[in-house]
Amino acid sequence: MAPTFDTLSDHDFDDVDEEEIDFSGEILVALVRYFVVHSDVEVIDLRAQYDVRRDQGLDTFVVIDGLPIVPAENKAKLVKFLLKKLNTVGNTSEDAILMPMNDQNMSDGFAFVEYETPEQAAAATKHLHGTALDRRHTLAVNKLTDIDRYGREGRIDDEYEPPEIEPFHEKEHLRSWLGDPAARDQFVMFRGDNVGVFWNMKKDPPEPVVDRKHWTQLFVQWSPQGTFLASIHQQGVQLWGGPMFSKQKQFPHPFVSLIEFSPGERYLTTWSNQPISVEEGKTSLTIEEEGKHIVIWDIVTGKPLRSFVAHDLTPPPGPEGEAPPKKKVQWPAFKWSSDEKYVARMKQHESLSIYELPRMNLLDKTSIKIEGIMDFEWAPSSPRREGIKTYEQLLCFWTPEIKSNPAKVGLMSVPSKEIVRTRNLFNVSDVKLHWQSEASFVCVKVDRHSKSKKSLATNLEIFRVREKGVPVEVVDSIKDTVINFAWEPKGDRFVLITAGEVVPGSNVAAKTAVAFFCPEKAKGGGIGNFKLIRTVDKKNSNGIYWSPKGRFVVVATVAVQQHFDLEFWDLDYEGEKAEAEKELSANLMSMNIQEHYGVTDVDWDPTGRYVVSSASVWTHQMENGYHMYTFSGVLLSENPIEKFKQLLWRPRPPTLLSKEEQRNIRRNLREYSRDFDEEDRYAVDIANTAIVEERRRLLEEWDAWVRMVKEDVKAEREELGIPDPKEELELQRIRSAASEEEQVVEELVEDVIEESEEFA
Repeated sequence: MAPTFDTLSDHDFDDVDEEEIDFSGEILVALVRYFVVHSDVEVIDLRAQYDVRRDQGLDTFVVIDGLPIVPAENKAKLVKFLLKKLNTVGNTSEDAILMPMNDQNMSDGFAFVEYETPEQAAAATKHLHGTALDRRHTLAVNKLTDIDRYGREGRIDDEYEPPEIEPFHEKEHLRSWLGDPAARDQFVMFRGDNVGVFWNMKKDPPEPVVDRKHWTQLFVQWSPQGTFLASIHQQGVQLWGGPMFSKQKQFPHPFVSLIEFSPGERYLTTWSNQPISVEEGKTSLTIEEEGKHIVIWDIVTGKPLRSFVAHDLTPPPGPEGEAPPKKKVQWPAFKWSSDEKYVARMKQHESLSIYELPRMNLLDKTSIKIEGIMDFEWAPSSPRREGIKTYEQLLCFWTPEIKSNPAKVGLMSVPSKEIVRTRNLFNVSDVKLHWQSEASFVCVKVDRHSKSKKSLATNLEIFRVREKGVPVEVVDSIKDTVINFAWEPKGDRFVLITAGEVVPGSNVAAKTAVAFFCPEKAKGGGIGNFKLIRTVDKKNSNGIYWSPKGRFVVVATVAVQQHFDLEFWDLDYEGEKAEAEKELSANLMSMNIQEHYGVTDVDWDPTGRYVVSSASVWTHQMENGYHMYTFSGVLLSENPIEKFKQLLWRPRPPTLLSKEEQRNIRRNLREYSRDFDEEDRYAVDIANTAIVEERRRLLEEWDAWVRMVKEDVKAEREELGIPDPKEELELQRIRSAASEEEQVVEELVEDVIEESEEFA
């Protein structure tokens, strides 16, 4: 006979087997009461210690729905197949997958899965929900606690009711500005508390599209193809678009400070200095983002893909004997491949982590060990390498000199992780990586120090990516340090600025020199070695701004109080070519020189027709505003604006025309130009006609007012008996004419009778 509560004493519990006790509900209640009576433990303490939520311990479980219905003999095979999918976001096993079978010994199309941690379960619901298992089955993944909670709260009806389908509402055209009949471009301007989007009207004041107060708190930023305008707020980021810039998306990232779009506008990276504090259920952020600083978002769905802490982005250690450098924010923290399939970041300057989109899983589940990696850059487009049929993405990275090992530059192919080319470097102080826009070249700017480390010099290592074996050309004819470098967009020419050494004890900044380079003409239409076209000495320039269409470049002095010049250059001048430059693929000519006091920024419009120089209040508070020029440097307008902060041209998406269609347009450009010139003349005539019509209207209003006043005066004179002034004048004229007839007129006439001349 099993013992009961009444037959047990305090010491009997030590020797009683649990299986012999009838643990019914009444016995458990009696046991609790017994311990409370015979001990000093308070009921409140017991409740606080042992009371748990119903869903506690179940937050590692997920429910997988949408599975194929299979017989019992195929169950193991399906579990193994499903396991490969489940382990991409966490760790689970076959024993942790429960797939119920029905009375017909068939599966019911769902399974229960247990992960190791709640974070892995949350990642499964985020990344696997809605993904395809095969061609005919799509997974539906939910937390077990969510299903239990919604069912317990009565949110699931016993009978199915079809959802109400909302009526179709046509969405706004997010690229409607491209259909402007006059082919105008837009720009956004931030001044004071106002942000406005405007049409460019050349010489005339810009035409506003929208102009709003307190539209942003920090700054505004266009997406790379101009579809969205991003505004930054304390609560997060908002995207605006459409003809009148209505709200399209919002991303709740508290205290966000920096953002970065992916090249194709599919993803967005946000960063805040403060770690995220999540109130689950109020925003799209989950407990997975708690304490993180960086979030990568899917713009289409508006949901976070993955979040990261910022302390992984630490600066490299300083040389021995020197204090470690101050921690700085490395931005962009994540860099995107041109096809948006991969995003990568450096980790502790020890490895490179490459993530696959859209699941944000680590490529091959491991980071790439690159000891001391200092920087890397993705190729801006898929490179076409000779002898390679399948084009992979390329990235370029460099590592410093470590102990006896030299510095190194490497090209890596992704996803194969093949090292395509390496280059050893010596006596390296710093390296900058510059890709050409079509990934034909990557220029490695190497700052080398002397053995005494008292002087610096620069040479350029140019990797010719499209050629077999990726040969490297060294440009070492540069004596001074290169402070700026820029490739021609969609071209093979580049401009650099060098600075000489500062005289010790002098407060005067060192003079700079501007050097223009281009390749030699090669037989068969190839690209020859890079040669210097011309060097312009004794300058103060520090900025290089190429036209987005190439050919034209502005070399400027920005953010310097004493100097503020802008020089406009043409590298395909159609005039006579100098003898020394006949073998080069360029003809350099200075078109114009302008000055803009306090200039801080220079921006080309996306068509390469106009240039804007601006002076921002973020840098200084003197003569803020912007100037607009033609591509050749002709000043169109000066626009002083109080508290001017920012002006950004709206980017255009890539053209949909084929290369052949573009060639036909260039071939018939003069014919099209006549139509545009006619439209410009017509616009001028309309403007002049409008001015004439306005003047005629004012003149007619004046004449009508004069007639009305005269009639009023005439009526008043008649009432007062005062004669009309016109009649008085007529009477005076008649009297004067009559008096003239009675007057005697005397006339004197002289005649010459004889005239003679005498000579002495």
